[in-house]
Amino acid sequence: MSKVSKLVLCALIACMFSQQQASAWSLKQAPLMTEWADEVDPQNTLPEYPRPQMVRDNWQNLNGVWEFQPGSEGDQVPAGQTLSGDILVPFPVESAISGVKEHHERVWYKRTFQIPESWDGSRILLHFGAVDWESEVYVNGQSAGVHKGGFDTFSYDITSMLDTEKQAQELIVRVYDPTNSSAIACGKQDLNPNGIWYTAVTGIWQTVWLEPVPQTSVEKLNLTPDVDSSCLNLSADIDGSGNGVTVHAAAYANGKKAGEINGAPGQKLSLNLRDPQLWSPSNPFLYDLTVQLKKNGSVIDEVESYFGMRKIEVKKVDGKNRILLNGDFVFNIGPLDQGWWPDGLFTAPTDEALKYDLDMTKEFGFNMTRKHVKIEPARWYYWCDKLGLMVWQDMPSMRSSGNAAQREQFEKELASMVDDLGNHPSIVLWVVFNEGWGQYDTVRVTEDVMEQDPSRIVTCASGWTDHEVGHIKDDHRYSPPHNPSAPTDDRASVCGEYGGIGMRVEGHMWEEDSWSYTMAETGEELERIYDSYIQTLVQYREDPGYSGAVYTQITDVEGEINGLITYDRKVVKPDPADIAFSNKMYERTYQQILPTSAQTPQTWKYSFSDPGEGWQNPAFDDSSWQQGHGGFGTESTPGAVIGTVWDSSDIWLRKSFEVGQLTDEQIEKLIFRIHHDEDVEVYVNGSLVFSEDGFTTNYLYVNAGQELKNAIQPGQTNTIAVHCYQDTGGQYIDVGIAFETTDFDDDSCGQLGYAPSDFNRDCNVDMSDMLVFVEDWLGSSSEG
Repeated sequence: MSKVSKLVLCALIACMFSQQQASAWSLKQAPLMTEWADEVDPQNTLPEYPRPQMVRDNWQNLNGVWEFQPGSEGDQVPAGQTLSGDILVPFPVESAISGVKEHHERVWYKRTFQIPESWDGSRILLHFGAVDWESEVYVNGQSAGVHKGGFDTFSYDITSMLDTEKQAQELIVRVYDPTNSSAIACGKQDLNPNGIWYTAVTGIWQTVWLEPVPQTSVEKLNLTPDVDSSCLNLSADIDGSGNGVTVHAAAYANGKKAGEINGAPGQKLSLNLRDPQLWSPSNPFLYDLTVQLKKNGSVIDEVESYFGMRKIEVKKVDGKNRILLNGDFVFNIGPLDQGWWPDGLFTAPTDEALKYDLDMTKEFGFNMTRKHVKIEPARWYYWCDKLGLMVWQDMPSMRSSGNAAQREQFEKELASMVDDLGNHPSIVLWVVFNEGWGQYDTVRVTEDVMEQDPSRIVTCASGWTDHEVGHIKDDHRYSPPHNPSAPTDDRASVCGEYGGIGMRVEGHMWEEDSWSYTMAETGEELERIYDSYIQTLVQYREDPGYSGAVYTQITDVEGEINGLITYDRKVVKPDPADIAFSNKMYERTYQQILPTSAQTPQTWKYSFSDPGEGWQNPAFDDSSWQQGHGGFGTESTPGAVIGTVWDSSDIWLRKSFEVGQLTDEQIEKLIFRIHHDEDVEVYVNGSLVFSEDGFTTNYLYVNAGQELKNAIQPGQTNTIAVHCYQDTGGQYIDVGIAFETTDFDDDSCGQLGYAPSDFNRDCNVDMSDMLVFVEDWLGSSSEG
């Protein structure tokens, strides 16, 4: 039989085996399913190349239907045996797509594979994207090794374990996963999912694959852009003998060579670039990179890669520490991204699904995303690199600070995260701890990360337990952003979490008893509340000087319904263009017609007693009213600028003001600037033009709609009358009128698919339904 005939026969046998295995697997149903679940192909599961920054042509995907069975401690390796069930790899055991949809602390996986004859003479590497949590891999009954850690990649050279007398090689994987019953980096997983804790994830959850490599090969690339020097610092670590081996690297911009360099393996090489194009969210330019190993003039190994030239740092701008991208202050604004799927849990059903959340993040007008206590497959970061999204990358948290051995393991996984993901230009910030979860030795651990990767900025702790180390002071403020921290002499400040505006979408919730921090009834109301939060952030951007903010969150997750998109990704709650317009709030400008007292001191007539009927009309006699400076309220009210103390239940205000010759276009863009606590009514020339219950926590621009446009009298003296009622807590009222003068260019608006004139919205802040979760274990940190 010829070599070609043998290969065809082997392929047919493999195909028959795959079809037989696939027939034993069936998709199960979760409370919610995405549209991509039906596109999962058990014979071609997640077929995309899993390592986009170090690509070789030859590889074999081992995703698909494997044998599976639950295990127990002390089990013998089931070599040569048939396991009791089947599972679709790489979907977690508990997921619906896996076909198991059960939790087991210990499990076994098994399949066979064949090595193509064309790989003869190569070393064979077996790669695992991630296995949660402890795994031991056996090839033909021999242990290849034990790995601990649920999020980092690992590989084994299995060449010596292959049986050359057999076509089918046996692969078995043993998994043990204690989830949150032990102090391990598990993120949001919980054996009893509820509230902010989600379904446990066990086992293989990223692509498993084989790769042939030469006897001396590129093991790892280390790529660090140096914008100041217009070069890429790179090194190529090799596996095998380096005698007589040289490294050749060449960079390409749009197919044209942009620079090249030669050097020794493991040596830091500086690849100079002519007039480098810089990577940013608005211009996510990526260079292609080819790295070759050469010996005696011949190429013995070659990998394809890419890189982005960008610089991230914290430096002072006008006396305040800011986050700078490529030397410019860029306000980092993005959502919290948990990375969970109702049908695949940790694993997106398809690569299209994986990219969907990032596409929507861009469509919502965000320039950043915070990957929350989870590490994604390399392809997720690849899409961030390609699409232009900065990433704040969390280390998955432990749920308690653990013992010495558990801390050592945590730090090993932390170092692996930084090492595994360090080449992605999208990642600009590492988050070491979140909200005190498992927090310990904060200063030392943070400084270790800063030393390991001096090219990025680092947050020691996002929320709660800051230890004045790293580059960022990070607040968590629910629901609206409030009580902002100022930048310090050596750190910038951000709001690492805020928002959580919930909205129920019947038929698209994981459970009926879902929750959020505050509620909206409709997408339009969600947009208005979101807009009010952004306006507050715009003020905090200037004073005290926030550099970024993270909105909770991009999608619903299990019992949480505070996503902009439902958990099944089938309903986008607000209009993305409206959210995108709000996210450009800091670019909007206004011309004041009637300034607020916070902008320019204003004198008002006021009464604390009910003035009776007709008080809002221009002809009303207010000569007996008192006169004082705005705003009116009490000093303890957030955002108040007190000119006159008002501490009774009601206040009535009147004022005359002049309006110039407004154009029709300016009238169309009329808007209130208002801070009210609590219920307010506003009249202009006797007509009710605005009313709102509840309160704001700062000044907001609010459109009153057609009523104000009809009531205003250009070129004449106008009368504004205001009634505010206070029930409990702080109290304050101040009102102004302006029109928007923003002149967006095509780049800032057209790419998002909207025009500025499309957006005149009122704002409502509903502070009800605030949920506070207090967990007993939160006090378990050794640092108190």
